[in-house]
Amino acid sequence: MQTRSSGVLRGRRKRIGLSRWIVRGALLLAMSTQIAGLAPAQEPSPAAKCPPAARIDSAKDTYGSTVVADPYRWLEDQNSPETRAWIEAEQKCTEGALSKLPGRTGLSKRLTELLRTDSFEAPVERGGRYFFRKRLAGQDLLLLYVRRGLNAADEILIDPLPWSSDHSVSVTFENVSRDGRFVFYGRREGGQDEITPRVLDIEAKTTLPDAFPKSQYFAIEPTPDNKAVYYSRVTPDGPRAFYHLMGTDTAKDPIIYGNSLGKEMILLPQLSEDGTYLVYLTLYGSGSERTEIYVQNVKENGPVVAAVNDQKSLFYPTFAGDRLFILTNWKAPQWRVFSTSLASPQREHWREVVPAGDVHLESIAASGGKLIGQYTHNAASELKVFNGDGKVQTSIGLPALGSVGAPTGRWESPEFFFSFETYNSPPAIFRYDVKQAKSEVWAKGKAQFDSSAFEVQQVWYPSKDKTRIPMFLFHKKGVKLDGSNPVLLTGYGGFDISETPSYRPLVLLWAERGGIVAEANLRGGGEFGEEWHRAGMLGKKQTVFDDFVAAAEYLIANKYTTTAKLAIDGGSNGGLLVGAALTQHPELFQAVVCFYPLLDMLRFQKFLDGPYWVPEYGSSENADQFPYLYAYSPYHRVVDGTKYPSILFVTGDGDTRVAPLHARKMTARLQAASGSKQPILVLYDTKSGHSGGRPVNKIIEENTDILSFLFWQLGVPAN
Repeated sequence: MQTRSSGVLRGRRKRIGLSRWIVRGALLLAMSTQIAGLAPAQEPSPAAKCPPAARIDSAKDTYGSTVVADPYRWLEDQNSPETRAWIEAEQKCTEGALSKLPGRTGLSKRLTELLRTDSFEAPVERGGRYFFRKRLAGQDLLLLYVRRGLNAADEILIDPLPWSSDHSVSVTFENVSRDGRFVFYGRREGGQDEITPRVLDIEAKTTLPDAFPKSQYFAIEPTPDNKAVYYSRVTPDGPRAFYHLMGTDTAKDPIIYGNSLGKEMILLPQLSEDGTYLVYLTLYGSGSERTEIYVQNVKENGPVVAAVNDQKSLFYPTFAGDRLFILTNWKAPQWRVFSTSLASPQREHWREVVPAGDVHLESIAASGGKLIGQYTHNAASELKVFNGDGKVQTSIGLPALGSVGAPTGRWESPEFFFSFETYNSPPAIFRYDVKQAKSEVWAKGKAQFDSSAFEVQQVWYPSKDKTRIPMFLFHKKGVKLDGSNPVLLTGYGGFDISETPSYRPLVLLWAERGGIVAEANLRGGGEFGEEWHRAGMLGKKQTVFDDFVAAAEYLIANKYTTTAKLAIDGGSNGGLLVGAALTQHPELFQAVVCFYPLLDMLRFQKFLDGPYWVPEYGSSENADQFPYLYAYSPYHRVVDGTKYPSILFVTGDGDTRVAPLHARKMTARLQAASGSKQPILVLYDTKSGHSGGRPVNKIIEENTDILSFLFWQLGVPAN
């Protein structure tokens, strides 16, 4: 997340909004119900009687003429003694239900084998040095490294392992100076979005005294002479851009831009390679509908000039020497690219260089005087190389259907780095030489499995309105379609995020045991451009849920599985997805895992990053938007006496993006309402969060719990 390409800017929008790859991962593993002491899923579980019933609140809200009860409003107060007591009781209940299940040792062992492998991130090159994070197989956390030359040895710069005894504090890589001497890194507590940035002098091997405050940072941009830094972060009033003179007190840093921006806005400053121009990218919320670009010649202390600020479309800038490439969906649902001069960035000076085609242009990067476009074709990644005038010159070959990520490159350098992964291939970092048009593996971990034993299929199924929706199926070769297969169905469907095939050890483990993983490319995502996205946002959000339910019905009708063997999972916006699915069609699923979810859609905008998502969902404070939000809000659609499936919510205090109050309130509501007596549990980690940075040992522990729950409830035989 350190490049200045538009791909990273869009990636940051996803990170700031609702990231798919951080929270996804609870998958299935077979476990026998014939083992002594293990109740089959259809029998009442002891967990169903634990903990005691939560207090019912009398809180109510009025929206126009509609009065809406909120019986568990008191659980919104995360730090009250009553809420803390409830969390403790719930966690004891969950631990009691899951810790006694058989097969946990085997689950943990296999997860350890798959997760404890070397892991790499794509490097950022500066001054002939390569900066990146890496985690060795035996370590819990990513460490920050430098390689002082393409084939030099890796040197540790920042080791966060000693920072906390439980390895809950991690290091982030924010940026590096132009000459490769100074590294800007962050200290992250638990899984919080907020970090504490510091600056490391890699020559002197000392951390500079410049102490930036703990906050959510959108960008940190050092000047070429290393004398100053431009940065943006969240303040109580909204995002602001600051100027910091190195060696001075950061508390006195002046605000240079953004005084008029409200809390719902996001601000990313970017500095040109020579330090002359500062580009301000402002996003309305998480950028789902509108962005604006402003340019300032900071070397001459010039005025802020609007490149574009009058269109309800998305625009993402990428530096190319003295020019600016602009990726946009303005009058182009599949996206296109314009070029303009930084000296004259106004829209009347723009020239189209890459027109829109039939395939969705996901992101662009500038490298070696070329423009590299990342496309999403039928929900899989492709890479094309254009010259500076937008003429296609070649494509970059990829190993299989999969996902390209973390593109890093500079207009002035011929080196372009990217990651590639797919269901049965862990992430590998590739180095592409733009001049020679040749790519090679730069780094790759060794995974302990036979990739040839699996296959990936793509099927298309009709949704409720007859729209054809694609879905990937990952499983062992030779699977039989007799309705007996345990299936995990997952999806996202929001924020213009494309779901492409990615590697997750838990998915692989599930397939090893004979399961099928189904990943549906729902509307609301970006797989087929802006029209696909808009078909599943705001008042059309129900379309996403219909697409997901249709996927489940397709899997059952075509004998991939049955209701008794079907589980669903989703996180963040995907948590909203599975929350809506289980409340609208509780009869369709056997088990549900819901990660870091949004579930109270009438009050989400009041907490944490909620204001950023109003452009995607709408707000109950808008009289025109309240009816459709109320119609699908999972928390409000729970009906007393309904036979709900088994459910495990996963959240924690460390989530400073999606307030964990959603999972708390929904857990209490469903425990009181469900007529099925199936377990409804919450796995609550006081340091867990949305943004990664968790130690491997905690990931193994948590996912052992999750898998144990799902296999118990699906009742499929082990081994």
